[in-house]
Amino acid sequence: MAETEKITINMNVVDLGKVDLIVEQGFYSNRTDFIKTAIRNQLSSYSIVVDPLIKEKAFAVGISYFNRHLLEEALLKNKVLDIKVVGMLVFADDIDEELAFKTINSIKVYGVIKATNELKVVLNKINKGKQIVR
Repeated sequence: MAETEKITINMNVVDLGKVDLIVEQGFYSNRTDFIKTAIRNQLSSYSIVVDPLIKEKAFAVGISYFNRHLLEEALLKNKVLDIKVVGMLVFADDIDEELAFKTINSIKVYGVIKATNELKVVLNKINKGKQIVR
């Protein structure tokens, strides 16, 4: 199963009470099940907009993983990467500042980025202050 991230939402007490009532009636097993289903339904209703954008802008979907070896291969091929991900972008701990600067041109993530704090600072510099994660 894909990685999950915990989020926090604020609801007014009446809406929360209605969710609890629906759960109590057995339509959902718990609040989380209700909220996940509501989110999936909304994502499905916007898929006609989102899916073409993902294709048009050439986003990787899911979990994208980069380690030192992959970036060194790009460097040997004189490739500079524009990384675009919908999901999770993971950088291994073995990537240093110099290698990142030489191989990454830009990063855009709709979701989550996992990297060392030091590498996140470097990635922000590479992105020239533009927000990496939306």
